[in-house]
Amino acid sequence: MNTDLPEVIDTPTNLPPVLPLIVRYLGRRDYAQTFDAMKLITTERNDQTPDEIWLLEHEPVFTQGQAGKQEYILMPGDIPVVQSDRGGHVTYHGPGQITGYLLIDLRRLGIGVRDLVTLIEAALVETLAHWGIAAAPRPDAPGVYLADGAKIGSLGLRVRRGCSYHGLNFNVDMDLAPWGRINPCGLGVVMTQMNDLLAEPVTVQEVAERLADILTVKLGYNGHLVEGQHPLLIGR
Repeated sequence: MNTDLPEVIDTPTNLPPVLPLIVRYLGRRDYAQTFDAMKLITTERNDQTPDEIWLLEHEPVFTQGQAGKQEYILMPGDIPVVQSDRGGHVTYHGPGQITGYLLIDLRRLGIGVRDLVTLIEAALVETLAHWGIAAAPRPDAPGVYLADGAKIGSLGLRVRRGCSYHGLNFNVDMDLAPWGRINPCGLGVVMTQMNDLLAEPVTVQEVAERLADILTVKLGYNGHLVEGQHPLLIGR
């Protein structure tokens, strides 16, 4: 018997490839066009489609989630109201607020919707802690809140075919006045933002980059690739 032959190990050949996490910083974008692109990506993706995080700002818009009640929209005025398929009630998007969209294959990562919600809340809390701001989630209402009850981060997700889209709002340096035109998330809470709590202001970009790094780790990735516009967003 020839004992010099190498040992043959039978390994599966149908394992999915190790895919990167892609982060895109998309600047200021129209809500409806971005919403349409997210839905299309989620519909067309397969098990070889990389997960993505989009971090951006929206033009002023109120969005009404699936649980939204018309009475929570008090006086929208000149700000449009758009119906969305995310969870939750009414919220406001505007310049100076990070909107984060998490296009994640939950089945591939082996996590559930509740896990993702907890993960996002923890990432927001850790991001705030980096700048010395103490915050925490609430057990009765998704989002992140200060000790005095003011809300600084909101969540709203949709899962289709095991994949998530939509995600989070994170107030950094925005005009808070439009929040007074709605009952945010139906909770009757006061909204706040980072730069009202800091001696030295921060930029949306530096907060977005810190948040991206933290989300990357919490999703179980060793790192991420930064890429530009998604092909479905070009020209929109």
